[in-house]
Amino acid sequence: MLSENLLQPPEKGEIKPFSELSYSEKNGKIVLTFLENDLKVTGEFIPPEDDGLPITGDYIQGILEQKNIIYGIQYDEIYAAYEKCNNFLEVIKDVLVASGDPPIDETPEYFQLNPLLENPFQLWVEEQEKKDGYVDYRSRTPFVIVRKGQALAKLKHTTPGQEGVDVHGEKVAFKVKKPPGITGGANTRMEGRFLVSEINGQFQFSKGEISVSNSLVVKGPVGYSTGNIVFPGDIQIDGPVSDGFKIYSGGSVTIKQTFDVSDTVTKNDLNVAGGIVGRGNAKLKVGGTLRTKFIDNCRVACRKNVVVDLEIVNSQIFTLGSVEMGEKGKIVGGEVYAARGVRTSSIGKKTGKAARIHCGVDFTLEREREKNNSFLRIISLKISHVREKINDPVTDGERREKLEAVLKKLEEQERLAHDKVMELLGKGNICPDAVVEVKGEIVQGTLIEICQAALFVREPLKKVRIRLDANSDKLITENL
Repeated sequence: MLSENLLQPPEKGEIKPFSELSYSEKNGKIVLTFLENDLKVTGEFIPPEDDGLPITGDYIQGILEQKNIIYGIQYDEIYAAYEKCNNFLEVIKDVLVASGDPPIDETPEYFQLNPLLENPFQLWVEEQEKKDGYVDYRSRTPFVIVRKGQALAKLKHTTPGQEGVDVHGEKVAFKVKKPPGITGGANTRMEGRFLVSEINGQFQFSKGEISVSNSLVVKGPVGYSTGNIVFPGDIQIDGPVSDGFKIYSGGSVTIKQTFDVSDTVTKNDLNVAGGIVGRGNAKLKVGGTLRTKFIDNCRVACRKNVVVDLEIVNSQIFTLGSVEMGEKGKIVGGEVYAARGVRTSSIGKKTGKAARIHCGVDFTLEREREKNNSFLRIISLKISHVREKINDPVTDGERREKLEAVLKKLEEQERLAHDKVMELLGKGNICPDAVVEVKGEIVQGTLIEICQAALFVREPLKKVRIRLDANSDKLITENL
C-alpha cells in the first residue's frame, strides 16, 4: 500500500513546509473539488508548463494538510495520477483523492407495496412476449385485480441509522427517512407481517390507503384502452362496448350505452341502457335477469327473465324465465325458448323471416336431448356401415370377429343414448301453464310450441292468448 512517506519528493534534502514552496503559474498543481458535503474529494492533476516545477510528494502532502483532508485518503489513486501526470505531462481528471463514509439513514417501520401491483401492465406485456412474441392487446387491462388472500404490502421493520465520517474526520449526522405512509383500507387485513386482501376484487391505492373494491367502474368505453373486462364482482360501464371485446363478471353488469356483444358471461343480472348488437356469432350468458332496449343478431342464454323494451330481431333467446316485451315491443324473426312464456305486442314480420316460439320447456334439457339425437344419428350410420362389412363375403373370419366386437360396442352406445333421450323427453316440460300473450298481431308463418304441442299460424292472429289445454294436450287461443 502507498503510504504518506511515498508522497515525499524524490529529491534528497530537507523538506520545506508547504507554505514556503515557491509558487508559479507554470508549476504543476492539483485542483481539488469537494462533493457531497465533503464526503468526497476529487482532484485534477495538471502538469507543469515550460520551466515550471512538477508536482511533488511534498506538494501533495501540503495541500492535503492545508485542506484538512485526513480521512479516507486514496493513496493508490493519488500516486498513480501523480506519476502519470509528471511522466507523460498529461492532465489527469476526476482522480478520487479522498472518500468518507456516508451516513446510513434511519427508516422507521413502514409498509412496502407489493412490486407486482405497481406496474402490472408492463409485467403482463413482458410475460406475453416471452411466451410467443405476440401480444393481444385486447387481453390487456389497466385494472389491477387481486385474489382473496393475496399479499398487497409487507411491513418492513425499523432500520436504525448510523453516523458517517467526512474527509475531515468530522462526524456526519444521519437523517430519519420518512417513507410514504401506507394504511390498510376496505377489504384488507393483516396476516403476520403482510397486508392481504379479504376478497377477490379491484386493487385501489389512493392517498396512501390500500383497499380492494368488490365492484369495477369503467368511466368510459370498453375498447383497446381497457382490453377485455374480467372481474369477480359487479361491473359498471359508462360508455359503449366495442365489438371484439369480452366481458366476464362474477356479479352483475350495468352498461349505460350500446353493447356490441362478442362473448360475455355474467353470473347475475345484465342491464343495458342502450341496445344489444351481435355480429351473428355473438354469445351472451346471463345468470340472472336481462334488461335492455333491443336485441339484434345475438345468441342469448338467460336463467331468469328477459325484459326488452322495443324489439328482438333475428336472435336466438333461451331463458328459464319469461320474455317480457315493452308496450310496443315486437319479436321479428329468430327463435325464442322461454320456459314461462312470452308477452309481447307483436310476433313476426310479413316480409321477414318467420319467428319460432317455444315455451314450457327447459332449454338446457332440450339442447341435451338434441345432442343425444345427433349422436344417435351418427351411431346409426356407423352401425349400418359395420354390418355391411360383416356381411361382405370378402371379409375373412378374423376381420369379421373384430367387426362384430366393434358392432357390439356401438349397439351398447346406441342403447344408452336412446335411454337418455327417453329420460329427457319427460323431464323437458317444466311449465305446462306457460302462455303466449300478444296484444297486437301474430303474422302468418309463425310457429308456437308449448310443451311439444305446436300451433302453426296460417292466418294472422290478433290480441290473443295461447295456452296448453290440459285435457287435450293441444294449444288453444283466447281473445285478450
